[in-house]
Amino acid sequence: MNLPLEGGCLCGAVRYRIETAPAPGGYCHCRMCQRASAAPVVPWLNVTRAAFAWTRGEPAVYRSSAKAERLFCPSCGTQLAIRDIPDPGSLDVTLVSLDDPAAVRPRHHGWTASRIPWFEIADDLPRYPEDPPGDSS
Repeated sequence: MNLPLEGGCLCGAVRYRIETAPAPGGYCHCRMCQRASAAPVVPWLNVTRAAFAWTRGEPAVYRSSAKAERLFCPSCGTQLAIRDIPDPGSLDVTLVSLDDPAAVRPRHHGWTASRIPWFEIADDLPRYPEDPPGDSS
């Protein structure tokens, strides 16, 4: 993986940079991620807030639960990150908002109890019916 990693939204109004290697995240199948992204699954990675910076624009914030705030482009609506309120030192970033999404590979499937039945998981990554151990994405 070549650092820094950079990414942003569809329209380019909001951009970010990640300075250190992120923790490999996973695919989230929870109902809240499905609704926020209008997709059956969302791949995430986790970074420390100290290694992350917005480099263009500022995201809008939506408090989606008592535990989390979703950050998205106020112009095009691209979901970019989630702030876990109980863990202010880290940030979950949508993996596919990276300029090179192949740079980080998901390591598991979380919240598979909410998986949409017609969405077939076609890999052999570990699967967890709820939150994977040690993961906030």
